[in-house]
Amino acid sequence: MAKPILFSAALCATLFAVASVQAQPAGSVIVRGGGTRISPDVTSGNLSPPAFAGTTADVKSANQISGGVTWMWTDHIALDLPLAPGFKHELVGDGAIAGVGKIGDVKALPITLLAQYRFFEPQATLRPYVGAGPTYAKFYDETSTPALSGLTGGNAANPTTLSIDSRWGFTAQVGVVWQFSPKWSLEAAILKTWLKTTTTLSTGQTMDTKLDPWTYTFGIGYRF
Repeated sequence: MAKPILFSAALCATLFAVASVQAQPAGSVIVRGGGTRISPDVTSGNLSPPAFAGTTADVKSANQISGGVTWMWTDHIALDLPLAPGFKHELVGDGAIAGVGKIGDVKALPITLLAQYRFFEPQATLRPYVGAGPTYAKFYDETSTPALSGLTGGNAANPTTLSIDSRWGFTAQVGVVWQFSPKWSLEAAILKTWLKTTTTLSTGQTMDTKLDPWTYTFGIGYRF
């Protein structure tokens, strides 16, 4: 009875060792696919006159399929490029106009390059990491609603439109990788981006906003 037990234990240990040998060594390229949620942590300034006092806005969260590419420069230092289509966010009235509901939509494409430090050795099954880098937030396909026109003097023939400035920001990241086979891994991360922008209406009115989003991402990776 002891021999089968010893054999099974040895086999499990061997399989574990094989699964963890050089899972993420220097020179590895890891591609991943999964999903991402961006949740803006909005601090809105007031819409410039003429407007109701305290007219502000909020930005709703958005989900999207996502992926990315990671290059292990050394056993511990990596460069990571997250990839995703644009995220469509709803803009809603807040402050003095909290009851008006949706006032527009915008698509956001965050372009981020992260330098990461991965803890433990390349053969470790679990590798937590921290990262940081610049983000360029591209805003496009802005649309407005009749509610916004009603608040700002527009009408069906001449609706109020809006545009949002694309801006640079800074992103910090914490995450963890679970290497469950020599080639395959699961990865989860939380990112915080510090980002300010300005919205301009066709009426000439402007609104400065801190978006400062939290980003939650999960994916499965394959190492080449």
